[in-house]
Amino acid sequence: MSELFDEVDEDVRRDQLKKLWEQYSIYIVAGALLIIAAVGGWRGYQYLEAKKAAEAGSAFDKAVELSEQNKHLEAEAAFGDLAARGPSGYRMLARLRLAAEAASRDPQAAAKLYDDIAADRSVGATEQELARIRAAGLLLETTNYPAMLQRLETATAAGATFRHTARELLALSAWRANDSAAARQWLDLIANDAETPPSLRSRAEALQALLPPVAKS
Repeated sequence: MSELFDEVDEDVRRDQLKKLWEQYSIYIVAGALLIIAAVGGWRGYQYLEAKKAAEAGSAFDKAVELSEQNKHLEAEAAFGDLAARGPSGYRMLARLRLAAEAASRDPQAAAKLYDDIAADRSVGATEQELARIRAAGLLLETTNYPAMLQRLETATAAGATFRHTARELLALSAWRANDSAAARQWLDLIANDAETPPSLRSRAEALQALLPPVAKS
């Protein structure tokens, strides 16, 4: 009897599965096709992105070679093209290199390119800060101390990535403006920061020696 019941149960299950398949087979097949299409689409996307990255990397290397050969106008055009049409990571690198190339012929124009990067909220904070520092470096000889202070003061805070360079630029700007008190302020910050690079510390000490002695009260 138990074998008979088992056979009956098996027939019932088979009939139920058959009905389920007849009712839902179209959905099961469609779902399987969608999964296959999605996987294929993702693989295709990955391939295209890898191809774009490889092409962009090659274009970037060629632009760097042009720069190293002192073909700055050609390098500038190559970086400009990559900045406009390359993948996001290479666009950022190309924008920075484009500004650096422009600096060799027009520091003011290059500073504007760096300022555009610094003001771009889609750019990472580190890249924004780097662009701000580089723009200030190009404008050091043509910008007054208050304007330099406005540009760089936030970058001098403890823990800021480029604080050492920002402090040095402000010290130099204050010295050029014959503002000895402000120059000493930045030079003291440089001297008292244990993480100041040795080369920068040496330059700061040399600049300190050029300042007039502090008047005794």
